[in-house]
Amino acid sequence: MTLLLRPIRKITPSLLRNTAKFSSAAHNSSFDDSTSGDQSLTKLFNPTEEHAALRQMVRSFAEREVEPQAIEYNRTETFNLPLFRQLSTLGMLGLTVPEEYGGAGFINATAVAIVHEELSYRDPAFCLSYLAHSVLFCNNLAVNGSRDQLARFMPGVCDGSKIGGMCMSEPNAGTDVLGMKSNAVYDSARDGYVLNGAKMWITNGTLTGKETGDLFLVYARTGEKRSDITQFIVEGGMDGFSVGQKIQDKLGMRASPTAELVFENVFLPANSHVVGEVNKATLCMMRNLEIERVALAAMAVGIARRSLDEMIAYSSNRPAFGKSDLFSFGQIQKHIAESYAEYMAGKCYLYGVSNGLDLSTYGNGLDADGVKLYCAPMAKRVADRAIQVMGGYGYVGEYNVERLWRDAKLLEIGGGTNESHHKNMVRDLARSGNKLE
Repeated sequence: MTLLLRPIRKITPSLLRNTAKFSSAAHNSSFDDSTSGDQSLTKLFNPTEEHAALRQMVRSFAEREVEPQAIEYNRTETFNLPLFRQLSTLGMLGLTVPEEYGGAGFINATAVAIVHEELSYRDPAFCLSYLAHSVLFCNNLAVNGSRDQLARFMPGVCDGSKIGGMCMSEPNAGTDVLGMKSNAVYDSARDGYVLNGAKMWITNGTLTGKETGDLFLVYARTGEKRSDITQFIVEGGMDGFSVGQKIQDKLGMRASPTAELVFENVFLPANSHVVGEVNKATLCMMRNLEIERVALAAMAVGIARRSLDEMIAYSSNRPAFGKSDLFSFGQIQKHIAESYAEYMAGKCYLYGVSNGLDLSTYGNGLDADGVKLYCAPMAKRVADRAIQVMGGYGYVGEYNVERLWRDAKLLEIGGGTNESHHKNMVRDLARSGNKLE
């Protein structure tokens, strides 16, 4: 019996806590470290029974529903919106949103890491759109929004009728996010803000290629100081809100829609569309960047695990030089062994950080930066080795690893470049003044 072969109730911690043992759909990977014989690692990767059950449920769904469509949607550069909406049946679209607002109530970073690892193992691009919705919009609003805003906007994004995203980067302000030029000016006559500017590289910015997406958290300048940034809710269909261009022909993450969004005198009521305090959104931004970077590191771990599985499976069945497989060749042993060691190091770092991260706090940037800085290039290296082991087969789309290699590159750029992590980490280490433990 497979739990996901029949209609299911939305996942919540309480549901999983009371769920009897079940068998997931067959997972024919070359190895599965989430059920490692080393109990200390099993506990690290799945610290509670609820986390283990969550992993199994997401893994089963991803294997059955996400895997079959990945290559096709990558090739056509289209977003699988019907499949994305299916995530609402599992409660995953509002993973960290309190149950009272329609979410799943997994208000912890470990659940975020598990879901992003498992989805990215099958389709990193699909997972990227999920991250923009569930972390950049839902989690951000859940932490920083008012009760009225949560009651108004959360049910739609949790049930899948609305797809969310976040707008921070601009055509001339990426890593230098506080250099943004988009601005919102208060209109006292209407008690609201008039937003003007443009945002670039926005995941889920358009779902169709023409119209904007449904809901966005938008950062804009509202004062004279560099840090005078305010966060706003912008709804699709508002006057003056439009798609500047859909970004085509990306190196990777092709099944995740990316767009430039334009704001021309978009009016935003102060009592309903301003999130948090005016001029105080920098803290909201930094807090959500921490969990975003953990989620992106989890995506990297998923890519590395899949690349390893493909590498091992190919090596098991490829005869060469009179041998029945490739495992006896030192060059292949080096690729596989180093990839596994680096993958496990990254996975341990990921769950070590996520298990201790409180989503409501701020000040965890050192290791949020550090885990992404390690895992992103690690995933690309492992995917590169998989291509090398598989030769010509690794170079073509049918065998997955070339897509994984392309998708992995974005993780060194999006959510903070490697160079920004270097800067942030050295700053934090210099400020600490303490020896490392």
